[in-house]
Amino acid sequence: MIPYDPNNIFAKILTKDIPCNKIAESDHALAFTDISPQAPTHILVIPKGAYVSFADFSAQASQTEIVDFIRLVGQVAKAAGIEGDGYRLITNHGAHAHQEVAHFHVHLCGGRALGPLLSD
Repeated sequence: MIPYDPNNIFAKILTKDIPCNKIAESDHALAFTDISPQAPTHILVIPKGAYVSFADFSAQASQTEIVDFIRLVGQVAKAAGIEGDGYRLITNHGAHAHQEVAHFHVHLCGGRALGPLLSD
C-alpha cells in the first residue's frame, strides 16, 4: 500500500494551508471543485481522516466517518443538480489507476454525457 503523506495537497486543504472552492462540508468530509475539471460538474469529496485508498478507508474509518462521507457524496450530487441526468463516481488507487494524490477521494462528475467508462 502507498504510505499516507501528511503533506499531500488534500491534507494541506484540510489544514487550510491551501485554499479550495468549498462546495459542502460535514464533520468527517469535505467537498470542493476540482482545479482541473474533466466535466461541467467535477467535484472532489475527501474524508477528513488520513486514508490512502477505498480499501484503507473502508477498513480503518469508523462507521460514523463512512456514513458521513457517503451521505455527503449523495447530498452534493443532489445539490449540484446532476441527480436527474446521472453522474459518475470515480476513485483511483495506485499506479495502474493513475492516483495522483495519496489521500482517498471520490471524483463526482456529471453535467454531460460522459461516454464509456474505459477507452482502451
